Amino acid sequence: MKVRNLIEKSDFFVYVIAAILVTIPLKNIFSTILIVAFMVASLFYVRRKNITFSVVQILPMFLYLLMIVSLVWSHDPKHSLFGLQKLLSFFFIPAAFMFIPKIDKNAIAKIAKLFSYGMVVYALFYIASAGIRYYQTQNTEVFFYHELVNKDLNVIYFSVLVSFALFYFIALKEKKILEKAFIFILIVLLILMSSKSIITIDIIIFVCYYYYFVDIPKATKTVTVLSVVCFLTFSVLYVKEAKERFLLEYETAFIDNTVNNKMGDTINKVYNVSLKQAWTKDQFEQNNFFPGTALRVYQSRIFLEMLNEQNIFFTGFGLEAAQHQIDKKAKEHNLFPSFGMYNFHNQYIQTFAELGIFGFVLLISMLLLNFKNAWKHKDFLHIAFAITMIMLFLSESFFCRQRGIVFFIFLYCLFNMSAIKQGKKTAT
Repeated sequence: MKVRNLIEKSDFFVYVIAAILVTIPLKNIFSTILIVAFMVASLFYVRRKNITFSVVQILPMFLYLLMIVSLVWSHDPKHSLFGLQKLLSFFFIPAAFMFIPKIDKNAIAKIAKLFSYGMVVYALFYIASAGIRYYQTQNTEVFFYHELVNKDLNVIYFSVLVSFALFYFIALKEKKILEKAFIFILIVLLILMSSKSIITIDIIIFVCYYYYFVDIPKATKTVTVLSVVCFLTFSVLYVKEAKERFLLEYETAFIDNTVNNKMGDTINKVYNVSLKQAWTKDQFEQNNFFPGTALRVYQSRIFLEMLNEQNIFFTGFGLEAAQHQIDKKAKEHNLFPSFGMYNFHNQYIQTFAELGIFGFVLLISMLLLNFKNAWKHKDFLHIAFAITMIMLFLSESFFCRQRGIVFFIFLYCLFNMSAIKQGKKTAT
């Protein structure tokens, strides 16, 4: 009885959800244990009459059911079964949200606060850890990109988490010195991690925030936005490693066969692939290197080739069954073997290639519904989440890692279930 009374308090779910989100950067086992606890606790509400059921939950659950059905035609059933285990959250988390006490905006703000403070702790840990390694090795690279955070975590996924925490602190109407310090720490960490896509997305969201959510004179808004954008731009250019990553994309985008001095030497030269070459060249050389944007252009191109050459428009290859096809294309176009190991680096294409047009439509529907609810209720954190996902999916296959799955599905359910409840209150 005591356990039931504890679980029936809505704060219990607030703390569990916050804990799940905070443990995302750790090994997957930690968030998995907490997710199981979350789902078990939700079962105490199965017999309640106030079960919430809406299209918000239906869409990800239908997407998961389509993943199960794809086993019928999967080109790689073994990997499809593994994918089903990894993506269980797409079915059971929305189902659990049907039963648990309604989580309102105040509860979401509390979850966001706990999560954001947790990200600051991670930021301080990684910066301090890099400082210790620098003291031991005198190697400045320990402060940047994958060297700053472990490769298993992946800087892009961690940058998404840090960005969400950053926008929580930015959106606070009254900021104390401590919270301003947290903003500075998180910005420094984002610059050091040097994720081009995340920094670009964050600047766009920051501009939107100041123009649409801050009640100050327009001239002041413009000066503030320009000052911050200039500060971030010069900060990136000042940091050698970050500048090199941005300049590599700029210098190689439209010029064929520029020399990659970092990966090759005067004897064994490595040549960068331009966007045009990535889209049109039939046979590459073993010493060709694909910068980030060129790789994504190439992956989009081979997806269209697969679509034209194989009957996958309606079915796709099956859940997580497209990797072998990517590897075949790498061999066909004579790429260096390691490029065959990369996924599509585009969640829209990844979903289409695996689940066909129906999976693609379900994914788009989820993102549009998410953005619609965010914009309707003028919730900045929700808008920041919606814009980040829409744009990030263009450059990352976000659901290929459990961290991406957990972050997306929990915030998707949290924000949109709260929006539904808010909408019902307004209607009454």
